[in-house]
Amino acid sequence: MPEYMRLKDAMNYLGISNYSTLREYIAAGLPTIQVGRSKRISKTAIDKFMAEHQSQVKGVK
Repeated sequence: MPEYMRLKDAMNYLGISNYSTLREYIAAGLPTIQVGRSKRISKTAIDKFMAEHQSQVKGVK
């Protein structure tokens, strides 16, 4: 997987299947990179975003 992914590739990496969920992640702070009309998301940024939004469920180890 390349470091900078197209939105569709980022969705596959995240395991989501629709753009509305991706837009929610972006609204919650997932950074994107815009150059001209091309938008990319960094794999490193996705991993960091997911780690920062990780929550522990009580009773699950």
